[in-house]
Amino acid sequence: MTGELSPIDKAKYVAAKRAADYVEDGMRVGLGSGSTAAWLVRCLGDQVRDGGLRFKGVPTSSRTAALARDVGIDIISLDEAKWLDLTIDGADEFDGDLNLIKGGGGSLLQEKIVATASDRMIVIADIGKEVEHLGAFPLPIEVIPFGWQTTQALAEETLISMDVLGRQSTLRMNGDQPYITDEGNYILDLHLQRVGNARQLSLVMNQMPGVVENGLFIDICDAVVIGFGDGRVEVRDINEGTVEQDRLDFLETDNLFTDLAE
Repeated sequence: MTGELSPIDKAKYVAAKRAADYVEDGMRVGLGSGSTAAWLVRCLGDQVRDGGLRFKGVPTSSRTAALARDVGIDIISLDEAKWLDLTIDGADEFDGDLNLIKGGGGSLLQEKIVATASDRMIVIADIGKEVEHLGAFPLPIEVIPFGWQTTQALAEETLISMDVLGRQSTLRMNGDQPYITDEGNYILDLHLQRVGNARQLSLVMNQMPGVVENGLFIDICDAVVIGFGDGRVEVRDINEGTVEQDRLDFLETDNLFTDLAE
């Protein structure tokens, strides 16, 4: 089955499988959203089913919650958990300081709430998500539907004074209708090309009336697990200042590959 996976999918799989080792019995764990996080949920589901792992998962989206239930993970809400030991999530981009752009899947608000309610956040990503400067991936900002066009105009005007290359924005769509987040909001994607001062931009965006949250995750990620298409894995821990390298073997009989090939 592994031969049917693309190198990117293999990279996502090995990153997720390596990160799953951080989850221990009795933990309360934030479960991220997106394609790489889905690999993680499947890996953890295998450990629950075959290895007897027992932990509480707090999903960051309705999609993640549905998948987690399907694979047998015990799901609770963040209010029930109060505080988390760990959150593992993907990213659309990460830089050398482990600052992130997230929200390509539309769940940035819940993802940031869960990540900041955790003792530790680990990002899983394929090597293609690493960038020298954030901004090539459009920066999502979640806005309330009321007056969204006014909010959009204000955001574009504010970008004039920011250290960015692009200043255009688009309303994210779902077919011919605006995309609606789990919290009932809209998303504006800011096409910045390059972000020079991510911390400043994040603070300024969140001060705008109508903006609920932005997709810049600054000083939140503690470590990144990077997967490569040949099975290599690199773990960078910004707090410890360490870089570890490993290689994971693919198994033809792995249930994850079987499920995804169907």
